[in-house]
Amino acid sequence: MRRRLVWVLPLLLVAGCAAGPNALSSPHAPAGFWLGLWQGLIVPITFLVSLFNERVSIYEVHNNGNWYDFGFVLGIYIVFGSVLTGARRR
Repeated sequence: MRRRLVWVLPLLLVAGCAAGPNALSSPHAPAGFWLGLWQGLIVPITFLVSLFNERVSIYEVHNNGNWYDFGFVLGIYIVFGSVLTGARRR
């Protein structure tokens, strides 16, 4: 029971951070580096949510260009790159 709770509780906390449509964003405030980094970090959860909800996408189309892309890719690398490099033997 405790072992299951150790996995379920963090999963629920992370799922609450999944990206969705932002009604408060305006066309005059495109997503920048920090939002790109955040969305890159939560991309695994966002991808799962996007499979079941067509209003959720993993990439913000209204962004400021290269800085958003850099943050998004850096966030993805932090999540998936650290998992892949941790499995190497020295």
